[in-house]
Amino acid sequence: MGTELIRAELAHPQVYSVVAELDGRVVGSNFLDERSSVVGVGPLTIDPAVQNRGVGRRLMQDVLERATERAAPGIRLMQSGYHTRSFSLYASMGFEFRETVACMQGPAMSREVPGYTVREATEADLGRCDELCRQVHGFDRGGEVADSLGQGTARVVEHQGRITGYATDLAFFAHAVAETNPSLQALIASAPSFGGPGILVPASNSALLQWGLANGLKVVQLLSLMTIGLYNEPAGAYLPSILF
Repeated sequence: MGTELIRAELAHPQVYSVVAELDGRVVGSNFLDERSSVVGVGPLTIDPAVQNRGVGRRLMQDVLERATERAAPGIRLMQSGYHTRSFSLYASMGFEFRETVACMQGPAMSREVPGYTVREATEADLGRCDELCRQVHGFDRGGEVADSLGQGTARVVEHQGRITGYATDLAFFAHAVAETNPSLQALIASAPSFGGPGILVPASNSALLQWGLANGLKVVQLLSLMTIGLYNEPAGAYLPSILF
């Protein structure tokens, strides 16, 4: 899974990639997803043999300089909650803690939420998806939505004749945005599975978190959403990706 992820990152024209070398050997890597105006950092990887030698800081400095060169209004990342050293690194480099996020995994619910219809997204839905993301977050993630359309994983939910939410997938590397919790619940409930380690649920959305637990999902790990620059408190329901 890790190899496939790195291969995809290296091949994507809108992902900036950097490696660290020591004595001619690659000992670390980092990435900056530039598909949106707000950029996402990671995954950051370090060879265990050279940890605590400043390699991670150098790799982070490089992508932060890249974001500055692009005049990105905001930079975000998701940090593993157990890893106190990485939390300290990111905080020391200017990142602010914003939200605890619960990674949830479990069996597919295979059901519908009354009054909400989920269907495959089409290119005609792109404008509405961007509008929803701007409504909730203050910016759109159109590049990621377009990629998910090409992969056949994008879904939208309709309520009373309107698109009220979308998901690029229900997976660790995907995100979702909706006007309300019921729209997001409809997307989650209709998913055939939850890709990778699971979906990411903001812990502050207690109603959604408790609904997931009541429907068979379990919390498998906690993460921290951290940001530099532009950050608007979300005005709706959402699931971040492992990037943000």
